[in-house]
Amino acid sequence: MSNSEFGPAIDAASACHLVTDANVVFCDVRFDLTDHAHGRHAHANGHIPGAVYVDLHTDLADPTIGDAGRHPLPDLAAFAITLGRCGIGPQTRVVAYDDHAGMFAARLWWMLRAVGHTHVAVLDGGLSAWTAAGGEMSTTDDAPASVAAYPVTRTWNGIADLELVTATSDGATGTHRLIDVRAPERFRGEVEPLDPVAGHIPGATNLFNGALVANGALLTAPELQQAMNHITTSPIVYCGSGVAACHVVWAMAVAGHPAAETALLYPGSWSHWCADPSRPVATGD
Repeated sequence: MSNSEFGPAIDAASACHLVTDANVVFCDVRFDLTDHAHGRHAHANGHIPGAVYVDLHTDLADPTIGDAGRHPLPDLAAFAITLGRCGIGPQTRVVAYDDHAGMFAARLWWMLRAVGHTHVAVLDGGLSAWTAAGGEMSTTDDAPASVAAYPVTRTWNGIADLELVTATSDGATGTHRLIDVRAPERFRGEVEPLDPVAGHIPGATNLFNGALVANGALLTAPELQQAMNHITTSPIVYCGSGVAACHVVWAMAVAGHPAAETALLYPGSWSHWCADPSRPVATGD
């Protein structure tokens, strides 16, 4: 399998054949939004042999950045060091996995793609698919050796800033469309378990990322395409804090939807938008 053929998803049977490949790094991205220690503890209790743990809260986000949402993207230089610590260089093939239908692993997938690293796949079905396929588990500290910091780009690619999001919400752009991937009841503003304000960005439509999975894995490509058939323009995808949105961009790529190549992420997402009371809020469908 060449790097050009690698990703965006890999099935467990294929992944099992790569566990001894020195040019493949498995990244354990298990996480729990309500228990930040869950993933690290789960990794210690059993992980894919050779996998390195990647913490969504501290490696794939920087919670010390103020006024940027709950999971701001980290500084590029810091992310470059994280990748080097994980043993990931420009030619490394990366398999990211979690135990949540790929939602957290897709954040790493998106971030790698956003710095130009295309040799990355998410393990479809996650750890349960791995064990069902006969994959072994390890409890030893067997992560790959560190390498030099990754040569990252100067800026994150595929980002929608607040100015573009606001203009799209106002209808001032004819080329973009806001897609909110949170649960429908959060989109409608009926409940809000994480952020201080309920509702959505005016002009957005809802595509719940949870509706794109079944039994812990993504739907089939035709099913995904049907769920996304209303996406016809370059989407700006957002969620609560920029994590689940990456999951939907990954699903677009797996489905072969052309929007996957043009989709932009609003990193701060709803947690950033609603932090300013002067920004408008919509409710209902």
